[in-house]
Amino acid sequence: MTTPLTLAPSRRSDGTPVLTVSGEIDMSNAGELEAALTDAAGDDGHALLVDLSAVEYLDSAGLTVLFAHAPRIELVANELLAPVLTISGLADMTTVHSLGG
Repeated sequence: MTTPLTLAPSRRSDGTPVLTVSGEIDMSNAGELEAALTDAAGDDGHALLVDLSAVEYLDSAGLTVLFAHAPRIELVANELLAPVLTISGLADMTTVHSLGG
């Protein structure tokens, strides 16, 4: 059974590609995240902004996907995910913007 996950690509007015992710990211849907990150990638020099502010759960499969894309993404993290991104080392490999700060 696949865990509920919503992936919504968009662009900011400055051309920055954005992928808004909500729900839970685990091994049942990590492939969907991988495909969405690949499809949403900008070829115009802008980093892909991945908004994880509505993600309620992230397991190692999701982290693996994010690590693979770390050189070309920036993340927006909620207070639940920020420590996970720091402890895993992902925050050392890409920019992580925390909500409210």
